[in-house]
Amino acid sequence: MDNRIRYDRLSMVFPGNRGTPDTVAVEDFSLEIGQSEFLVVVGPSGCGKSTILAMTGGLAKPTSGGVFLGNEAIRRPGPDKAVVFQNFSLFPWKTVIQNIEFGLSLNHVDKAERSRRIEYYIDVIGLRGFEAHYPRQLSGGMQQRVAIARSLVLRPRVLLLDEPFAALDAQNRTVMQEELVRVWSEQKPTVIFITHHLEELPPATGNVLLLSDGRAAAVGTPDEVLTAPVLSPVYGCPMTARA
Repeated sequence: MDNRIRYDRLSMVFPGNRGTPDTVAVEDFSLEIGQSEFLVVVGPSGCGKSTILAMTGGLAKPTSGGVFLGNEAIRRPGPDKAVVFQNFSLFPWKTVIQNIEFGLSLNHVDKAERSRRIEYYIDVIGLRGFEAHYPRQLSGGMQQRVAIARSLVLRPRVLLLDEPFAALDAQNRTVMQEELVRVWSEQKPTVIFITHHLEELPPATGNVLLLSDGRAAAVGTPDEVLTAPVLSPVYGCPMTARA
C-alpha cells in the first residue's frame, strides 16, 4: 500500500467578511512525505499547521493545488485517514469500548472483527480495566489513549495528530509519546504530528517541518533543523533553510 503523501502547490485562502481582507492560511506549499514516515510539524499559532492537517484528512478543500495519498487525490474524509485532536473529541455518553468501536461500526466492520480489534488495542494502548468507564471518569491522559485507540483501530494508512498531548503534563506527555511510537513501529502508518514542543520531539521523528506564514520555512532531520546556522524568528534557535 502506497502511503506517501504529496502536496502540490497547495494553497488555502479564507475570504474576508464585510470588507475585511482575505486570510491566506497556506500558500504555494509543496512537499512529499515518505512511506511510513513520522513527520513532526512545528510553527506558531496561525501559521497553517492545522489547515494543512485538515486538508490532508479530507476535512477541508484547498483553494488551489492538491493533496495526494499515493497517486490518488484526497477529496474527502475516510477510514484510511485518522485524525486525533488535542481536545480528545470523545462521546461523553459512550463508554471506552463504545467510543473505540464507533468508527468500526460506521464503516460496517463485522462484529467478530470489531471485537478482535478492540480487544487488541485495549491491551496495546493500556486501557485494560477501563472498558466500561465513561470519559468523565478518566484522566486527560487516559482520555487521549481512548482517542488514539479509536483512530488506530481503523488501521489507517495515515495518522494525523493535531497537538494530541498539549493538554497533558510533561510526564504523561512522555509516556503517551512512547506508547504512540511503539504502536507506530508495529503498524507503520504515515504520521503527521503537530506540536509546539520543539524540544520534545517524539523518538520516531524522521523529518521536522517548520511552518511560517503558511509556507515551509525549513524541513530536515531534527539535527539539521536544530543545529543549522539559519536562526528561526519564531523559536530563536538554529534552523535549517533547506526546503
